[in-house]
Amino acid sequence: MDVGIQMTFTAYGWSQGISDAQVYEEEIALAKIAADVGFDVIWSAEHHFYDYSICPDNTVILSYLAGACNGIDVGTAAIILPYHNPLEIAERVAVLDQLCGGRLRLGLGRGLARREYAHFPDVDMAESRERFDESAAMIVEALRTGSIEGSGRFYPQPKTPIRPRPQRSFSDRLYAVASSDESVEAAAGLGARLTMFADRPWSARLPGVERYQKSYRLKFGQDPPPLATGDFTVCLADPNEAEELGSKYLSQYLPSLLEHYEVTGTHFESTTGYESYAKAAEALRSVGLEGFLKSWLAASAYGTPDQVLKRLDERRSILGSFDLLSTFRFGGMPPEVAERSLRLFASEVIPVLKTWT
Repeated sequence: MDVGIQMTFTAYGWSQGISDAQVYEEEIALAKIAADVGFDVIWSAEHHFYDYSICPDNTVILSYLAGACNGIDVGTAAIILPYHNPLEIAERVAVLDQLCGGRLRLGLGRGLARREYAHFPDVDMAESRERFDESAAMIVEALRTGSIEGSGRFYPQPKTPIRPRPQRSFSDRLYAVASSDESVEAAAGLGARLTMFADRPWSARLPGVERYQKSYRLKFGQDPPPLATGDFTVCLADPNEAEELGSKYLSQYLPSLLEHYEVTGTHFESTTGYESYAKAAEALRSVGLEGFLKSWLAASAYGTPDQVLKRLDERRSILGSFDLLSTFRFGGMPPEVAERSLRLFASEVIPVLKTWT
């Protein structure tokens, strides 16, 4: 199994507030530790404007980390294509892959946050599906051939060379974040590795996974690569502490997710989340959404190392083989707790995951 750390650069959940500079310092410090203790890849999300996540250009972030951390891959999880011109993305990717010597994993997505789209006046979210499909095809072909061109509705582009010229194939380094049936089909059509996050029971994800697998086989005549799954992880040695802090920080982070993606239609006024599972459950119960919290906790891998492994093994029994992107800093978590969790995960969980096929 391939195991990575995912940086979300979240500022949501800190009761005393947190500066953007501190967010970056804490995330980068964790990534550097991960590079030293056995992780395979450092992933960075792309999000804009809000405490939910503040990483507007993950290629810049990963350029720094590729130089600071030798011997570990870096990955975009994901570049949100409708926000950008595909020529610009193809050039950025070519530069980053050149600088890191082929250690880049390229993850693409279309974005689901209406409030982010609202700040891009020239991009209508209603067009995001079409924009993604047109842009992704152009970028993938540009990285394969060394030149980009397009005659589509959104990105007309005369044939133009990509310099520096791409030196290595991305055929086994391409990922696509997907949730809807349309996005699942798009991932399969690109030949990308399907990437999904732990925001609902994995059994509910299975139909989408099977749809992807079927489409991939029909197009390429072979089995697809394993699914990549993203988690918010707390891994601590003491069972009581692991349960208390795991449920606490996951609960504190959840309102940010609900708000950012308008999952509930309810606006959460606080930027500090909930200080305990009980308070989160009470607040969500008041709007009929306590079940969402239970599903979120059940889908996530947190607890002692043995409990984390058990949860991941249950996921494997549903989905088959998968790779893992774990987020260790979220929901107001102090940096010392995040580091302790990451180090224990690296020493006790990763060695077992590496034996899984």
